[in-house]
Amino acid sequence: MYDTMNITTIVDNGERENIEFKEFLLEDVHLRDDRRQSLACQMKHRMIMGDGTAVYVIGVTDGGSFRGISRKMFEETLSVLNCIAIEVGAEIVDCKEYVVSDGYVGLATIKNRAVMKEHILVGSAGHVDHGKSTLIGSLITGMCDDGSGKTCIFLDVQPHEIERGLSADLSYGVYGFRSGKTVHLKNPLSKKEKASIVESAEKLVSFVDTVGHEPWLRTTIRGIVGQKLDYGLLVVATDDGVTHVTKEHLGILLAMDLPTIIAITKIDKVDEGRIAEVEKQISDVLRIVGKIPLRVKSTSDLHMISNKLSEGVIVPILRTSAVTRTGLDLLDKLLFRLPKRNLESKKPFQLYIDKIYQIAGAGIVVSGSIKQGEVRAGDVLQLGPMADGGFISVRAQSIEMHYYRTDQASAGDIVGIALKGVSPKDVRRGMVLCKGNPKAIREFEAEVLILNHSTRIKKGYEPVVHLETIAEAVVFEQLDRDYMMAGDSGRVTMRFKFHPYYVYGGQKFIFREGKSKGIGQVVRVFE
Repeated sequence: MYDTMNITTIVDNGERENIEFKEFLLEDVHLRDDRRQSLACQMKHRMIMGDGTAVYVIGVTDGGSFRGISRKMFEETLSVLNCIAIEVGAEIVDCKEYVVSDGYVGLATIKNRAVMKEHILVGSAGHVDHGKSTLIGSLITGMCDDGSGKTCIFLDVQPHEIERGLSADLSYGVYGFRSGKTVHLKNPLSKKEKASIVESAEKLVSFVDTVGHEPWLRTTIRGIVGQKLDYGLLVVATDDGVTHVTKEHLGILLAMDLPTIIAITKIDKVDEGRIAEVEKQISDVLRIVGKIPLRVKSTSDLHMISNKLSEGVIVPILRTSAVTRTGLDLLDKLLFRLPKRNLESKKPFQLYIDKIYQIAGAGIVVSGSIKQGEVRAGDVLQLGPMADGGFISVRAQSIEMHYYRTDQASAGDIVGIALKGVSPKDVRRGMVLCKGNPKAIREFEAEVLILNHSTRIKKGYEPVVHLETIAEAVVFEQLDRDYMMAGDSGRVTMRFKFHPYYVYGGQKFIFREGKSKGIGQVVRVFE
């Protein structure tokens, strides 16, 4: 398709779904872990958007200016592109060179060697009865709601959830895209149909639907902090508007550096004036925290938003109704365009356990989202820490993703793994399943920010820390000052009160005690 196209025409049309401009790439800069991962994510996404083909224009700036580069730099750029292509299961199949006044520019065509599958995870948040589960139910099924939450039944699966119409635990939904078209679940209660979508879709979107009821904030935090989310979806109902829970959930999403989409729901129930009023409430809150609200009105807005959303400054706002499906096609198209944010498949496998099941015929099954790396059925993994701080070896008997049995899974996939070699009584939420030689810790140092506290925080303070799927009381053993108050930041040494855990530098967390809340990041650990 691109062999006969003039490079000038391509550049004039600008970057789009599967076309990427690169001035140059250097081996000692762009093949480092962080840059390499970012480039791999970008290339995989471009190929998904191009049905398995991506085109890289070399020697051209992001703005579309022909810069031209030396022959040596041109060849080094191709070498870097080839390394990234190999990493995502692709190859450079064609490269055309053009001479400009300042050097060389080129057109490299990259194609996948196997079926590409991109999987993004989206976590929902928002006040109770603002329509999170109903919106997601309508998205994954393509159905219109009846105005009474009919579609939320596809996510609220416990009898008491159905009876009360309120989510009480994390629930999961999935749908996909094939050749750019949405693949809905005709029968979302069918495990076989979910498995079929996981198998056949070229791109998957998994939703982690959290709980809006304030007493279950702990569960909401677990869903946002403990899963390998790529994006947040904050829901605000027009009949209620922005509430204190809305602000709290937005704060949690932003504390975890999640690019966030805001869906204004139930627009069929109010007039234009009320919708505009709620939009202003949302915009005012976003500007206070340094974010730019951007109303999404049509498909033409989506390309710019999908490119900029990952930067974390722009927050798109969509008007939606699950009853009329207004805005849902637009939200579909936005989700299709969003790239996977983290592709950490080359790091050692790691999954923090969220749920534990005992299933007849399979034994003990643990579930969660894969934080990094890859796992295959038959792999020997480390599980722990146990009560004594040690780890034991277990075998991954089988792997399932949304009821689809698979031989392997990688970073960002939500999976259930059947384990051999461990008793159910020895496994608890917050443990890690991983490869390598993990070390358990009881004490760590962190940089913290106190968001809300009515008095002074001193040595001996005991909040609950939410880190990955860990929810454990800690003791503030040492502060870098006599006390801390709301708005203060500083270094604190914390100690887990009851159990050792696998924690390491760079991990972010939230801590809370009553109405007191703060955020932090692990700086170092004490083995």
